[in-house]
Amino acid sequence: MAAVRAVGSQPNPLHIYGGRTCNLLMADWWSDRSPLHEAASQGRLLLLRSLVAQGFHVDTLTMDGVSPLHEACLGGHYHCAKFLLESDAKADAASADGATPLFNSCRSGSAACVGLLLQHGASVHSTHQLASPMHEAAKKDHRECLELLLACGAQLDTELPEVGSPLYSACGAGAASCVEMLLLAGADVGVGCGRDSPLHAAVQRGDLGVVELLLDFGANAFYGNSEGRTPLDLSAPNSSVRFALQRRGPYSLSQLCRFCIRKRLGRSRLHRAPSLSLPPRMQDFLLYN
Repeated sequence: MAAVRAVGSQPNPLHIYGGRTCNLLMADWWSDRSPLHEAASQGRLLLLRSLVAQGFHVDTLTMDGVSPLHEACLGGHYHCAKFLLESDAKADAASADGATPLFNSCRSGSAACVGLLLQHGASVHSTHQLASPMHEAAKKDHRECLELLLACGAQLDTELPEVGSPLYSACGAGAASCVEMLLLAGADVGVGCGRDSPLHAAVQRGDLGVVELLLDFGANAFYGNSEGRTPLDLSAPNSSVRFALQRRGPYSLSQLCRFCIRKRLGRSRLHRAPSLSLPPRMQDFLLYN
């Protein structure tokens, strides 16, 4: 980040960044890390306490806007994150690339840090398309993190440009556990990335288990993307994925009824299926138990 100065003036090594003065002679991301960042990234709680007691500000930022809380969460260091939050660190601080401590917790797979941040008011929504906690948890197959986000109101089918929906991200990464969780929670099997469906992503990856899971939840094997290519078109010749797509005929009446009832109930009321007074076997079928 270059400092703005008048022609012929001497370069000013100091620049205001995020409300704080930063040294532009130390503009490299690593060189301007404080001892507080190092302690947080290494999970050294006693050192962290000592540094804060000496006067280090808990929201000290690097030139890229990374806080000690970002570091603690990326390392999954729950006790360091807890201390920083209790010392009034900002739970929703965003770095230059849009990453928040919650995003970093989802990246590391620390459900403890995710829960802690949510308790301190961290937002499950992101305005940065490449730093969505929901998409990151889905892509990394961190199911417990994903469940916590959903319980706090994260949107199942949020489609981001070039990233797609959480389900699409999970399918593209082969994150089978999160694919299953999202589908059971009521994610729309047709919402992907533009005209590319989650099934397109799973087929391109060659992930048979995820492909069959999507088909069980009503994915359309004959849906064309922006180039008019169907998942079947994208499957490798003589592959198990192609055979799985080819042997799936039209959905049975019972399957169609299940899709219809689940859609009618809506994702927010799927948990109330037992109140329909259906036989246990029918309830299990409806809920994929």
